[in-house]
Amino acid sequence: MLSTALVALDATIIATASSTIARELGRFDQLPWLFSTYLLAQAVSTPVYGRLADIVGRKRLMLVGIGLFFAGSVLAGAAPTMGVLIAGRAVQGLGAGAVMPVSMTITSDLYTLEERAKTQGYLASVWGISSVVGPTLGGVFSQFVSWRWIFWVNLPLAVLAALMLALRYKESHQVTRREPIDYPGAALLTAGSTLLLLGLLQGGTRWAWVSAPTITVLATAVVLLVAFLAHSRRTRHPIVDLAVLRRRVVGASATVSLLVGVVVVGLSTYVPIYAQEVLGFGALLAGFALAALTLGWPISAANAGRLYLRIGFRLTAVIGSSLVVVGSLLMLLLAGATPLVLAGVFCFVVGAGMGLTAVPTLIAAQASAGATERGAVTGTNMFARSIGSALGVAVLGAIVNANTTLGPDGTPHGPGILPAMHLVFGALAVVAVLLFVSTTLMPPDRQEAAERRARVEAEASSLEPAA
Repeated sequence: MLSTALVALDATIIATASSTIARELGRFDQLPWLFSTYLLAQAVSTPVYGRLADIVGRKRLMLVGIGLFFAGSVLAGAAPTMGVLIAGRAVQGLGAGAVMPVSMTITSDLYTLEERAKTQGYLASVWGISSVVGPTLGGVFSQFVSWRWIFWVNLPLAVLAALMLALRYKESHQVTRREPIDYPGAALLTAGSTLLLLGLLQGGTRWAWVSAPTITVLATAVVLLVAFLAHSRRTRHPIVDLAVLRRRVVGASATVSLLVGVVVVGLSTYVPIYAQEVLGFGALLAGFALAALTLGWPISAANAGRLYLRIGFRLTAVIGSSLVVVGSLLMLLLAGATPLVLAGVFCFVVGAGMGLTAVPTLIAAQASAGATERGAVTGTNMFARSIGSALGVAVLGAIVNANTTLGPDGTPHGPGILPAMHLVFGALAVVAVLLFVSTTLMPPDRQEAAERRARVEAEASSLEPAA
């Protein structure tokens, strides 16, 4: 929970201080890189860390992730220029890329399905509290102390988390046979994923879609990822074994995670714009409308365990995705004079559905995996969400840019903003329907996952050398 709090706080605390940072350090044009660099570093490292957790052990990778986050926070807090601050954010992202998948893998190692029904509530509460505390702390630090404390506050938390893990955590997953690390595969996947996400995030914003930079970056990404696929088929121990995606539960769970990424980034980006540019509210009230989404998710996630223990993973996820569909369709009712509270209610419905969808599908995938591949399954699932977020930014941004004009601050303005928002919400409703379909493709109950895990563990045991 302490390690997760590092990442959860950092996801929200910097947003309210970004303008203050730009005024002090200058280079307002580089401000988006504070977010993009962190997202890129976290996303591309997640699947690699997930697999390494299976090879070198969970504890070691968690301490590495916390150490990187600590170093990145020191660099960012002491940054004299915007360039150094962006570099610090990149190091933080590399640390977060380890903390998120490995902490969730550790939870899967330590607790049974029944116990995870409770522990998931604790982990969800971290995100719920951070969604409220993060923006508040960011505003307080930037207005009354210094924006640098946004990063300094991470240091004691990181030290405490590392000490507790080092002294108290006894790793249940022991590495009995050391597999070789696939360095060429890791390099190809990291480089290809970085360029893919960079092209999707920058295309249509800083670069035109049909321009030399966008085409070059995306084409190079495709070449590198194809080379990674070819390499993975040839090597015996790939850094990410894509064969796991052929399993019904893992493939469906990754698809759900990708679509969840699209919906979340779409609402997180355009609900505040709707509240400010259409309804005329300030940034604070617009943020409260979005907070309903981030509160609905952990509340339902905390109770998802009780539900999936009673009715199974698939039915729980189907109920959750149905709520996402309902909430997304309700967003289409938003108009120029709609009370802001209704937008918050609709976001809460979507968030509640997400908590019942994302959590059970991930736990179902983890439950299907043996101890030697659980980290890889978790990392692949979370990487899929990052890809979904980047796709959402690219596609939804293209829709808005084609139907509005951008003001000096980079936000859409003009009479076409409300129709553009309706197009965005309509696209999200389509994605929500696809999400519902994906949840129906999950295995019908937990039995299949349990049987698969037993087979994998039996196979792993048969390959271990005799004592």
